[in-house]
Amino acid sequence: MMIRFAIVPLLLALNFSMCKKQESLSQNPQPAGASSPAQSAATAGASPGAAPATAASPKITRPVVDQTAQTIILGYHRLVDKVRHPDTEMTPQDFEKQMEELKTHGITVIGMQDLLAWKRGEKNIPPRCAVITFDDGWKSQYDVAWPIMKKYGYPLTMFIYTEGVQGGHFGGGQAITWEQLADMRDNGVDIQAHSKTHQDLRKPYNKVTKKHLSPPEYEQWLQDEIAGSKELLEQRLGIKVYCFAVPYGFYNEHIKQIARNAGYEALFTVYGQPITYTSALDSLGRYMIEANKPKVFADAVKMIGAPTSGGVAVAEVGAKDLATQPADGETVRTALPLIKANLGSVGQIDPGSVQMRVSGLGAVPARYDPKTGNVSYQVMQRLRDKSCTVIVSAKSAGKKVEAHWTFGIQEGAAGATSSPTPAPKK
Repeated sequence: MMIRFAIVPLLLALNFSMCKKQESLSQNPQPAGASSPAQSAATAGASPGAAPATAASPKITRPVVDQTAQTIILGYHRLVDKVRHPDTEMTPQDFEKQMEELKTHGITVIGMQDLLAWKRGEKNIPPRCAVITFDDGWKSQYDVAWPIMKKYGYPLTMFIYTEGVQGGHFGGGQAITWEQLADMRDNGVDIQAHSKTHQDLRKPYNKVTKKHLSPPEYEQWLQDEIAGSKELLEQRLGIKVYCFAVPYGFYNEHIKQIARNAGYEALFTVYGQPITYTSALDSLGRYMIEANKPKVFADAVKMIGAPTSGGVAVAEVGAKDLATQPADGETVRTALPLIKANLGSVGQIDPGSVQMRVSGLGAVPARYDPKTGNVSYQVMQRLRDKSCTVIVSAKSAGKKVEAHWTFGIQEGAAGATSSPTPAPKK
């Protein structure tokens, strides 16, 4: 008992001493750069001139990005042994042959995230490369296309419309499943959005409910198709969705604005063009490969397939700055439109360098007026597709400039014919 009474004052004294020491430390903080006891112990015995244990963090510098690099984006749908719908189907043998051709031509296949990082100025990509995409979500993409891509070591991007996944309104027996998508995700496949029901987003009509939509209903439906599909993919697969492939390539400024507000970084269309560092992220064109149009693939490869040395960089000009006619995203009622653009805002133009290309027609004999800056062409041969892409290029101050835009052709327009629609998944 006496020992216990003797220990208590000793403990109180020790506690008081520790409190005074803590108070002294708080009143006299350690100067910046001084070593703590632990640091002193850690550096004790270190040889003279040795680097300190904690060096200053190096400055992070952004890479010098090759702005003359170019890429093409190829789009596919379904691989089948017997082609019945050539606009959306292809045999596995023909697909693998094209993948081999990319290798033969020295075109590197990169992932979608590499492309986006390059566009942000965060990393380089090879001078000539390609991105491979598959649309909709067919079972053959999992069973057939993916093994071929793995054989070549190529990355792959899937644009999925969520009601087309098995169990959805349009997801029949030939549709991919959520489990298969999760397997692909776990093995590095990039999964992005392609709307919910895959229909022309410009039209206020819901093909699921078969109902014409009032303006307020249309706005809500449009939000669901664009933002809702993104949210569902992110929730079901635990991923971040950056990209939106517009169904059929039909879009307008309102659709692009909703996509931007939904958080998409890039929008993809269905007309092909080489993608440059300055290409607008809200209208990146893809070469959609069809079994009955092998020339599309050949042209895409030809655009960037030949090695170049010191190639001239292409500066892209926004179509809205050129007062284009028809406007980008507009739908016209004639298959024989007057196509026009004003190059006045570009700068001094070399008149002999002005060229216009029209999808389905190729290079056309457009007229350029140096006084007004207008380049125009009256279509004489009826346009046969639902949409038309125009590419205008010229040289200004020794640099090549290029603009592109896409407009729609209303169904039933004189001479216009509708492309076959994809077969429903059964």
